[in-house]
Amino acid sequence: MNRRFTPALLALALLASAACDDPAAPVRAGGPAASSAELVRKVALMDACDPATFNAVLGDGACVRSGGVTFQTFMSLLEQNGSVGSWRFSPPTLNAVEGQTLLAVNRGGEVHTFTEVEEFGGGIVAGLNELSGNPVVAPECQALDDDDFVAPGGTYEEEIKEAGSERYQCCIHPWMRTTVNAREG
Repeated sequence: MNRRFTPALLALALLASAACDDPAAPVRAGGPAASSAELVRKVALMDACDPATFNAVLGDGACVRSGGVTFQTFMSLLEQNGSVGSWRFSPPTLNAVEGQTLLAVNRGGEVHTFTEVEEFGGGIVAGLNELSGNPVVAPECQALDDDDFVAPGGTYEEEIKEAGSERYQCCIHPWMRTTVNAREG
């Protein structure tokens, strides 16, 4: 299927959405004597946007990093592959223990979300959903609050409250995903 989405339409959708170490390594919150329940599990939110080309299409401040993938290349890769490898959560799967803190750190140049979803699905940008093959929007992405958006260099944290598998995705770039497998503490 040949999927086409104009950069201008994507720019409008992304602007609308903007209005609204080893990343997997545990970090001891209380120093060497901290208990295992105090370990922090990190997930890196990553992208490689090129500020000159992204900001030209999406507006000033859409990308705040040095160099990277041009907007045109981003769109081409997304159209060809349904995802762009530089836009990802790392690691894609993470083991944790109930009671630990999950810390998402935005190491990219764009805003992302780190949203727990029942099932992976689309996000808040229809054009990115279409090109990534995620036509059904995850319901959790339709109820975002301002504090769900993680700015470049920002963090989001959440306590792991129960054992089991939990899914997290970016509600802007819906192919950015991780699964957290938590066991009882």
